Amino acid sequence: MNIHFTYLPGDGIGPEIGLAALQVLNAMANVFGHTLDIEEHLIGGAAIDKRGTPLPDDTLASAKHTGAILLGAVGGPKWDHLKGADRPELGGLLPLRQKLDLFANIRPAKPFATLINSSPLKSEILNGVDFVVVRELTGGIYFGNKGRDNLGAYDECRYSQAEIERITVTAFELARTRRKKVTSVDKSNVLETSRLWREVVSRVAGDYPDVELEHTLVDAMAMHMLTRPRDFDVILTENMFGDILTDEASVLCGSMGVIPSASLDADNVGLYEPIHGSAPDIAGTGKANPTAMILSAAWMLRTSFGLEPEAVAIEQAVEQALEAGQVTGDLGGSLSTDQMGKWVADHVGR
Repeated sequence: MNIHFTYLPGDGIGPEIGLAALQVLNAMANVFGHTLDIEEHLIGGAAIDKRGTPLPDDTLASAKHTGAILLGAVGGPKWDHLKGADRPELGGLLPLRQKLDLFANIRPAKPFATLINSSPLKSEILNGVDFVVVRELTGGIYFGNKGRDNLGAYDECRYSQAEIERITVTAFELARTRRKKVTSVDKSNVLETSRLWREVVSRVAGDYPDVELEHTLVDAMAMHMLTRPRDFDVILTENMFGDILTDEASVLCGSMGVIPSASLDADNVGLYEPIHGSAPDIAGTGKANPTAMILSAAWMLRTSFGLEPEAVAIEQAVEQALEAGQVTGDLGGSLSTDQMGKWVADHVGR
């Protein structure tokens, strides 16, 4: 099979973890007899530096053409002086998500057994944790009108019923393949958008009598996620709340460097990326953990290309690396980013 995808290394540690993931994908292709057809393009700060825009037309065109995008990371302090859509995130990553209509961001939280002791939480809290956050990705405060006036600054948060309905359907359909429970997170005691969110989610839930629904306020959820994470299966929430809660969920997994994510449209066009940022403080040092990027590549194989055995082979190689301690320093190992990528690549299919 020809695996045709768009590769966006991005900024900071993005190119380093990206190269590690490509090593693993090449090894997978050799083991299973596939070919890789990679379209590499610029995005974010790297695109600003070389092309003068955070999202060049050819980058967007490639992403639309292939429908499968592997992304490293975007942004960094080098571009913090820029404003609005000139910034790497606001002008690059967010428009890419919006123009491809990647409204469903899916982030798992299932700690690897070997990393449970890396978390600051007690092992009895973490054993058996396995939930997924389904975050609405193209609406809400990140995409509302924003600006400044003589009184200060403003950011508008808006949600339509249609936006809430489609992400809710995504969450309930996913729950049907898991433990059949959805926890919807909002701030309905304060926000009108959250009151609409709760109304629409409750209405859609009527089409899924086999799935349990509970509503939770976001501030309570921030506590429950760390005190009783085993109680959750599929967590459904809006854009900003999901951004914050998924970073909190990384504590359960021992490191933000091990959590992949997928952002999907209604027809399985997908963008796959680690949940962490560009980590400019360690860029170029070889210290970056490539695990989340490698697992994002595996998720791309599974979701965009239907290559389940290939994805499992990569995930098993990652687990072998964790069990053998062949990892980067943040996980207690001594390998560089490149060395860990090579170790995982050498163990794909073994």
